[in-house]
Amino acid sequence: MRTQVVIIGSGPSGLMLGALLSKSGIDNIIIDRVDRDYILGRIRAGVLEVGAIGLMDRIGAGERMHREGLLHDGFSLSFSGRRHRIALKELTGTSVMVYGQTELTRDLMDHREQSGAKTIYNAGNVTPHEFDGEKPYVTYERDGVTHRIDCDFIAGCDGYHGPSRAAVQGKGLQTYEKVYPFGWLGVLADVPPVHHELIYANHARGFALCSQRSPTRSRYYVQVPLTDKVEEWSDDAFWDEIRRRLPEDVAQSMVTGPSIEKSIAPLRSFVAEPLRFGRLFLVGDAGHIVPPTGAKGLNLAASDVHYLFAGLEEFYGEKSKAGIDAYSARALRRIWKAERFSWSMTMLMHRFPDDGEFGQKVQEAELDYLASSVPAQTAMAENYVGLPY
Repeated sequence: MRTQVVIIGSGPSGLMLGALLSKSGIDNIIIDRVDRDYILGRIRAGVLEVGAIGLMDRIGAGERMHREGLLHDGFSLSFSGRRHRIALKELTGTSVMVYGQTELTRDLMDHREQSGAKTIYNAGNVTPHEFDGEKPYVTYERDGVTHRIDCDFIAGCDGYHGPSRAAVQGKGLQTYEKVYPFGWLGVLADVPPVHHELIYANHARGFALCSQRSPTRSRYYVQVPLTDKVEEWSDDAFWDEIRRRLPEDVAQSMVTGPSIEKSIAPLRSFVAEPLRFGRLFLVGDAGHIVPPTGAKGLNLAASDVHYLFAGLEEFYGEKSKAGIDAYSARALRRIWKAERFSWSMTMLMHRFPDDGEFGQKVQEAELDYLASSVPAQTAMAENYVGLPY
């Protein structure tokens, strides 16, 4: 086969990029090692910045998102038994939207299917080749047969464990990583949210987050040691624990029910540099991971797509390499700002036993300052709603 751009990975970043390329008349093929149902079975974050919302609208896949998504004009920080609201829209003029990543992915998959663009699922041993030169190609196996796709460019939208980043090991790749000493135990349940906006809680027993997917589906998290196992947490134990970490009025109004998904996710920060290796580009989780505290993972993938698409559109439309040459630097500037914000939110809202009493007092002072300073709240709000592309 022959195409202009091979996109490895059919998650949100790969699908967004494919849709934008197709809309501009740039031929592309998406290839993934798993199938559609497996991808749609993943439970992921669901807070969208205005930039990600705009990309969905530009693609033409945002109708259901606007119909079912929940606009949030603020969120609350809970500490010392009280809540303080960060008024996003009042401070920045911008809101965020709660819309599950699974639903966004479904919308993009449906849009691609309707467009007739080609997607290859269940592709084994996907491997990029010759991307240092002018004639890259990708091979994969299916039904015992090896296939080859020749192309102009390869977009690695295949996540942290995908073949794209593995292919550039030893080619000047530098990585930066911070691993946090705890994880998030998350529960998804068909119960109404405890509050119409998100609540981030800092408590002596650890962090908690009250989030949501719809008016009837809630997503809750509590900080747990990395040694904990999901099997050790019954639903009742989880509900008891999260209520302990919330202000009394919130805890008393919480509706509980059986979990429909329960998992523990470790927290870490990770960045790979650069994001371009000849004619192969790293996009989304293939190039960076953020702790979920700042709601930046999916949104960073969207901004990567924005920068890469602009470069490819310029290459094919104007015969200029300036955009693709600048992709890595442009994307990384925004990535590091989001990494900083996600790190700061994580440090602010979680308990770190090794920090001792002094560290705890500093954290409490930071929260108290934030609650009393409009400029500090504005800085937090600007980062939360998303810095401009």
